[in-house]
Amino acid sequence: MQYSGWPESGELVVGEIDEIADFGVFVDLDQYEDKRGLCHISEVASGWIKNVRDHVREGQTVVSKVLDVDESADQIDLSIKDVNEHQRKDTIQDWKNERKADNWMLIALGEDVADERYTEVANALLVEYESLYDAFESAATHGDEALADVDVDDDAANAIVDAARDNVSVPYVDVTGYVDLESPAPDGVDDVTAALEVAEGNGEVPDGVELDVGYVGSPEYRIKVRAPDYKTAEDQLEAAAERARGSIETAGGAGSFHRERREDEE
Repeated sequence: MQYSGWPESGELVVGEIDEIADFGVFVDLDQYEDKRGLCHISEVASGWIKNVRDHVREGQTVVSKVLDVDESADQIDLSIKDVNEHQRKDTIQDWKNERKADNWMLIALGEDVADERYTEVANALLVEYESLYDAFESAATHGDEALADVDVDDDAANAIVDAARDNVSVPYVDVTGYVDLESPAPDGVDDVTAALEVAEGNGEVPDGVELDVGYVGSPEYRIKVRAPDYKTAEDQLEAAAERARGSIETAGGAGSFHRERREDEE
């Protein structure tokens, strides 16, 4: 995603050297639309520079620090030497992540998505997340819950979650569901407690999977599952809910499973 505005002084930016002159180098800024900066020869490297080409080459990707921005003169002054190795590596990694996220956006919204539509969805994600990459990583980890507060329509939200699940590598995923458990028996509380204990698995939960059952507000109880992938997480969530439902119904009560928390319990 390219920004249409201007970078700020002190910002670290990624760009490609597209011209080398005796007095410095011109850098085409990758993250900003139609923006080009100048790195004076004195800001290319520390010490005396005899030939700027000994330090940089055309087509090279560099990380620069923005020294000054003069919008009226359409001028951006840059420094390459003021960026240390740690900053360079972190900035390049963030830049690579955003390029990935840009590709995922096109997968989700379609290669032929209109610029206005792309910008609308991207800006909505950036209200809640620091970057598009963070938004997709969260969607891959938490599914629909990650976009609950993002102001996008259901089609976009579902497409983003699907694209994230298919393309983002995460160490684990979380899924959540809810069960309603009720028993009319005099010792109905014990029946519900027993059903929740059964839901926790009694040793049936596979290695690498974490399952937690918690109280929301009678008769609603939350089941959270953390697993290495979505299929495993979803399977374990449904299995836990089915165990609880089966237990409470065997005791003469009623049970049901749903994915969203009841509104009247908010």
